Amino acid sequence: MALQIYNSLTRQKEEFVPLHGDHVGIYVCGPTVYGPAHVGHAKSYVSFDVVVRYLRFLGYKVRYVQNITDVGHLTDDADEGEDKIIRKARFDRVHPMELVESYTRGYFQDMDALQVARPDIIPRASAHIPEQITQIEQLIAAGHAYVVNGSVYFSVDSDPDYGKLSGRRVEDQEEGARVAVNPEKRNPADFALWKRAEPAHILQWPSPWGAGYPGWHIECSAMSIKYLGQPFDIHGGGLENKFPHHEAEIAQAEGASDNTPFAHYWMHNNMVTVNGVKMGKSLGNFTTIQDAFKMVEPLALRFFVLSTHYRSSTDFSPGALEGAQRGYSRLVSAVRLVKQKLGTARTEGDIPTEVAALLDATRQRFRAAMDDDFNTASAIAELFDFSRETNTLLNAAALPNRATVAALDGLYADLAGAVLGLLPDDAGAGGSAALLAVTDGLVNYLIELRQEARKNKKWAQADAIRNRLKDLGVVLEDGAQGTGWRLADS
Repeated sequence: MALQIYNSLTRQKEEFVPLHGDHVGIYVCGPTVYGPAHVGHAKSYVSFDVVVRYLRFLGYKVRYVQNITDVGHLTDDADEGEDKIIRKARFDRVHPMELVESYTRGYFQDMDALQVARPDIIPRASAHIPEQITQIEQLIAAGHAYVVNGSVYFSVDSDPDYGKLSGRRVEDQEEGARVAVNPEKRNPADFALWKRAEPAHILQWPSPWGAGYPGWHIECSAMSIKYLGQPFDIHGGGLENKFPHHEAEIAQAEGASDNTPFAHYWMHNNMVTVNGVKMGKSLGNFTTIQDAFKMVEPLALRFFVLSTHYRSSTDFSPGALEGAQRGYSRLVSAVRLVKQKLGTARTEGDIPTEVAALLDATRQRFRAAMDDDFNTASAIAELFDFSRETNTLLNAAALPNRATVAALDGLYADLAGAVLGLLPDDAGAGGSAALLAVTDGLVNYLIELRQEARKNKKWAQADAIRNRLKDLGVVLEDGAQGTGWRLADS
């Protein structure tokens, strides 16, 4: 089955067909950096990290762009209120750009811990003001925007397709329902492309309409097109951004380009909830990623995110997180067992037919799950089924040959590691890391010394080696085919 993606724009699953051969462009709305990242951010960026990983696993050449919003995101997420960054900077008594640097560093530290690969391009809104001004000028020239007192607004009445992503019609939007009516607007649903800045406003730039700063929506339109062209393949983001942010992006990009399509596929991850209510900073019910790391290890939080489909809501609780830690530990234990057996497997030979069939079937079922709109929950279930089979195989009386164990290790490295990102980087795709190889060599050297001691009836020396390894968490297992080792269950 070919990869199917649920397209929020058409509200159906569609076969993924890139616009430019094997090259794929994807843009995901990045964070507004005025506070620490929380578990809701983890869901979005882990989910899209897997999308990018899987596309690359399939052989596509992906350019992944994710922005940093460092200006223009107002407190009501529309056109009124105060810039979130300026408000927080005033509270903390720091310069807004100092605040941005601090929280941007923290965001990427959290993403690194979650093993979210860095995007190929990470543009900042404040560094792309000229591109935004150019697009605004194009919209004015096309009759889609108007200037009032130094501010510029997009006219939703000029775009008959406005609302096609969210399904919300302009006439259904009650005047004043979200914010106080702005008398500068011709229609209350019009949104700001550029906002006039008062002289004391700390973040402002010169423009053809006077000193000001960009609206939140125009930033993503301008940056995505600059680096991916128009149209590009995939635009992603949180479900909460479908309206008004993504709706406005489409209107701006297509209005400024004589209705050239903006993005081919739209993907939206669902929200993390707490007792059924969306997790968010404004609601005060959020758990930061750093606080979650105090409850479980980082990759267990990643496992928690991927245990539900990206389009399903994920209800957060300490109990659910602890359950994810137990599930993740089971998976890691299975991988660890394979790597330990890889270190002790000495016999050569071909992979048995039944093992080859197991490997092939697992890969096919895993691919089928991921091809079904990146169904990571089903993909993880396939890995657990595979783990049960491999545990039986590796704990049998006769240890499989090295080629067989290496094939098991390779499957975990590809699927659990390269695609899902659930294995530490030092486990790498394609086999054990250098550190594991050194550890294996040292342990096997000590096993040889112990065997030599036993052969010479130096029982105290042999016992001392066993006990010292046990103290270090290494358990020796004597059997008919020699002595193997494994890490203690703890």
